Amino acid sequence: MNLQKRKDRIELDQRIPRMPWYVEKFMNYKLPDLSPSSLLEYIRDYEAFLSWLMAEGLTSAGKMTEIPLEDLERLHMDSVDNFRMFLATKRDNANTKTTISRKLSSLRSLFHYLSQIAEDDNFYPLLKRNVMAKVSVKRTQKPKDTAAKLEGKLLQEQEILEFINYIKQDYAHDVSTNKQAIYAHEHNRIRDCCIVSLILNSGLRVSELVNLNMDDLDFKKRLVYVFRKGKNDDTFKTPVYFRQDAIVDLEQYLSQRETRYKAPKKEKALFLAIANGKKEGSRMTKRAIQEMVMKYAKRFGKPYLSVHKLRHSFATDYYLSNDLYKTQEQLGHASPETTQIYAHLTDKTMAEAIDRRKAEE
Repeated sequence: MNLQKRKDRIELDQRIPRMPWYVEKFMNYKLPDLSPSSLLEYIRDYEAFLSWLMAEGLTSAGKMTEIPLEDLERLHMDSVDNFRMFLATKRDNANTKTTISRKLSSLRSLFHYLSQIAEDDNFYPLLKRNVMAKVSVKRTQKPKDTAAKLEGKLLQEQEILEFINYIKQDYAHDVSTNKQAIYAHEHNRIRDCCIVSLILNSGLRVSELVNLNMDDLDFKKRLVYVFRKGKNDDTFKTPVYFRQDAIVDLEQYLSQRETRYKAPKKEKALFLAIANGKKEGSRMTKRAIQEMVMKYAKRFGKPYLSVHKLRHSFATDYYLSNDLYKTQEQLGHASPETTQIYAHLTDKTMAEAIDRRKAEE
């Protein structure tokens, strides 16, 4: 089990006992099929809903664990609509349409399980009336809409190489008057360049990148082995291809990994950093990688770039030479519908490339 999954599982084990018995029963039903991260999202959604029930006086229970099934059976559609409105208008942190849809979908899953799958001792459904069956959860964003939002915010063609070279060389010129920035760049530029190059040549998620170990790297086959998002099998790592372009950057980083980051022999992590006050390197965090990319992106003149947009940049470029299903497999998408955003993005990219070629002729 990788580091993030282990943390999520610990938090999940702490939160489940705070839930009513029937929610715990549903969690145990889902545990073999979903990752701890996905189950944590369910738990958080149920905490929000059950807390709202108590605040609105729709249950007389004094504790969340004591909310009976009968209170769920007595809910009206008006109550569901009011909960939806509550999510959309929270003063401290209003939810987006996508988040609201996800929370309602979580409730639908729970209510469906209680009314259609789980049984009491007499073989009757645990929940006799399912109000959530009347609730339709619409898809809030279509692939075409996502593609439209990404237009102009990704690296295209030559820009991919330019961004990698900027990190390796040109960034130093832009911060030449800042001694601290110059020192940090000189110390980390090979590592940082390698991280960005690997994302732009493989499409790895930041969580997959963070959890990479030294023995997950296969130079001969040009593969890294990762635990894919949504896969709950901790015995199998998925092989993910990376382009030849990443090999030089990987070799340069590996040549200095142990000496520059003082890697202890027991440390398996591929990408290391030395934390303040520490003498030895340890696994980089997601936040550190995200902040590193944003630092370079801002100076590069593309402040909207993020780790995930680097992944999108690779995917768009990769899709130009491959079909939908090969792109889906490379990125680890559960559904080809998610991958369709690159079909919409590449339509415009190909048109622009054709126009440039005509102009050159």
